[in-house]
Order: sequence, then structure tokens, then C-alpha cells
Amino acid sequence: MSALLLIAVVIAIGMFYYIFGITEPEGLSLASWPDRFTDNFSVWMENDSGNVKIEEVGLKRLDEYRLWLQVIDETGQEVFCHNKPENYPIKYSASELISLHTSAYEQGNTIFVNSYEDSGETWSYLIGFPYAIGKHMLYYNGENVGRLSPLFRTGIFFILCSILLFVICYGFWLTRHLGKISKGIGDVSMRSYISLPEKGVFGEIYGALNKMDAKICHSDKVQQDTERIRREWISNITHDLKTPLSPIKGYAELLMDSLTLDSQTIQEYGGIILKNVNHTEKMINDLKLTYQLDSGAVPYHPQTVRLVRFLKELVIDIVNDPAFANCSIEFESNIQECEVCLDIDLFRRAVNNLIINALTHNPPETKVTISIDTDWKKRILICISDNGIGMSDKEQSELFNRYYRGTNMKEKPEGSGLGLAIAKQIITLHNGNIAVKSKRGEGTRFTIVLPFLDQ
Repeated sequence: MSALLLIAVVIAIGMFYYIFGITEPEGLSLASWPDRFTDNFSVWMENDSGNVKIEEVGLKRLDEYRLWLQVIDETGQEVFCHNKPENYPIKYSASELISLHTSAYEQGNTIFVNSYEDSGETWSYLIGFPYAIGKHMLYYNGENVGRLSPLFRTGIFFILCSILLFVICYGFWLTRHLGKISKGIGDVSMRSYISLPEKGVFGEIYGALNKMDAKICHSDKVQQDTERIRREWISNITHDLKTPLSPIKGYAELLMDSLTLDSQTIQEYGGIILKNVNHTEKMINDLKLTYQLDSGAVPYHPQTVRLVRFLKELVIDIVNDPAFANCSIEFESNIQECEVCLDIDLFRRAVNNLIINALTHNPPETKVTISIDTDWKKRILICISDNGIGMSDKEQSELFNRYYRGTNMKEKPEGSGLGLAIAKQIITLHNGNIAVKSKRGEGTRFTIVLPFLDQ
């Protein structure tokens, strides 16, 4: 409002000077200046024994403003002139002098007329101004205007009081809303914000505050849940690291304290120690890899790979592992072959984690299927599905969290809880994506999508 009012005032002033202003030698003046100059010029005139004399300063002012002067006596005859153009007469009738009072701009001049009286004698004088100045007279009912003048002043006073009252009320209203916004921002920072109704002029701002508070509350909840899961995970991983260390320590002490053990027993104890050392090493490697992937420090060496053959060999290696000898694993491919750019070691680690996770955390009779296909966007789809116990919606939402361990980890606690998080990070590193779909009692299906396909 202040800006609009200021703009209106500036425009009004500019229009006023554009319409009612003229540029004279000393600067911008109102168009009424020539009339005032003509009225005041008589101060430089004097009666010298019946003859009119013009003071030197008056003549200088005429020259400075590029004006001309003509003095007429009571008979209309010219008695003095200065700078007068040749096309103006030297004698005027009374009617001609009267008409000059309302004469318009012509012959390059606008003429203003006034009179000088001294010692009972009167002279008329004409001053020509080189400006196109309009002369208009306004006629009005003086009695009615006089009667309306107090009413007009009262109206102006009432309008000014109304504007002042409006400004004061608007200031209080604006201050109240700004106070609510300021308090809302403070409450958001203190986590004590109460949602404001999204209506009125400030509805969008209140809506933005409500949305910001909702996002901050959600972020706080996510942070708290992540911190809780992280603490649980640290506790679990600490326990898991102690689990293989206990038999390592126990059997190592037996080997040290007993000198009569036969070679078969020594070999058996050594095998147990080696198995637990390998398990501990695997968990430490998982920890190292997940933080390398997070920081972008993991070595990444992509190369062209024949994907169908690569996955087929990976499945064969798992089938030949004595730990999974009795498991049901199938491999299917709806494409003959395709070449992709992969880091062999990292991608093998990701797919291995998914397959072994399906075999480990399901009943022995569970069937695991690995299939390869393409979609209409010419992307590769690698699906790893099983008909096992499945997962709840909550488990699926947390599945790829680095700190999450499934609800059945108590039955098979040998995992680090990092396998699926590592798999997702590796697939993301390959510009791919992974999704999971599962239902309790119906099994689980992981789908890896690689966004490039070279036939």
C-alpha cells in the first residue's frame, strides 16, 4: 500500500508539472509564472514628469528571459517598447487591449497585459512570453461554493481520520498475524508447534509452516528410529562377534593345555577354529565394505560381461557348495545372452547375498528361482524369488536399512545384518535399482533392474 501510494503521488506530481509547468531560464516553474511576473513588473516602472521610465534591472530581466515589453498610454498609443517584434502594432483600441487578456499563443508569443498608475496617470503595458500558455477562466456560483466550503473541509478531515484509523487497524491486524508467524517459527524450532488454520491472506504462509513442521517431525522420527535401530544393531553385531570368538578361544585353550590330543582331535578343533575365524572375518569385511560404499571409496572396475553365463556360473557355484547341497535352486532365462558392464566381484557379492539370504532364512524345502528377462524399456530384469515364509510390510520397508535385522534372525543369528544393505548399495553403484515384493506365507521376490542393455 505504501509503495502504491508513493507511486500515485509521484505520478500525480509529474502529471501536475507536465500540464501546469513551463521551463524558463532559471528552471521549471508553474505556468502561472508569466502572469505573476507581469503583475510584479510595475515595481521597475516610474513616472518621470509624465513619461514612463523602466529601471535598468527590469530591462535586464526582460533580456534574461527573452521577453519583450510594450507600454501604452491612455489613448492606446505606444510610448515605450523593448525587444518588441516588428509585426505587433504601435496603437491599440480599448477592445483590443481587453481581448489581449484572453488571447492565446500566436506568432510565437503569449501576451500578458497589466497597468501601472502613478500621480493620477495610467499606462498599460504588454509583455510577450515565448511560451504556449493556455488562458482559461473558471466561473462558479460563489454563494453555493461558500456554503459547501465548510462541508468540503469536514469531508477532507473525515477522510483523513478514516485513512488514519484504517492504517492503525491494519497495523494492529498485520502485527497480530506476523506475531503468530513469528511464534510459529519459534514453536517449530522448539518442537512445540500447533498447526494453524490455512485460511485468510496468510493462509499460504500458515500452510508452509504446517508443512515444514510435519517434515521436521517426520525427520525427527526417522532420526530417532535410525538411532534406535543403530544402537540395536551395534548391540547385535557386538554379540555376533563375541559368538565366534568364544569357541575360538575355548578350543585354542584346549589345544594349549592338552598335550595328549591325537591328530584327529587336533584337526577337528582346528577346523572349528578356522570356521569361526572365517565367520568373524566375513562380518568385518561386511562392515568395511558398507562404509566404503557409503563414502565412495570402494574400488570399482567395470568390464563387459555376458550376463546370462555370469549368473548361471554363480548359481552353479552355490549349488556345488556343500552347505546348500540339499536346497532347491532353479535358473531361468528368457533371453539368449546379453552383454552388460559390471564390476564382477561387487555384482557377484550383491546377487550372492540375495540368493544366500533366501536360502538361509527360509525352511529347507523352500524353492529359490533366479530368472532373467527384459521389459518394454529394454532394461534387464533379474528376479530372485522364493516360496518361503515371506515378510510383513514393516519388514519390507526396513529391509535395506543398514542397521536392520529381520525378525527371524534369532533363529539364524550368523548374519551381520548388512547383506541386503550392501546388495542395494552395489546395485545403485551400477546405476540400477532393486525392489522387493513379499507377503506372509507366500514368499518373497527381489527384482534387480539394470537401465542399460547391449545386445
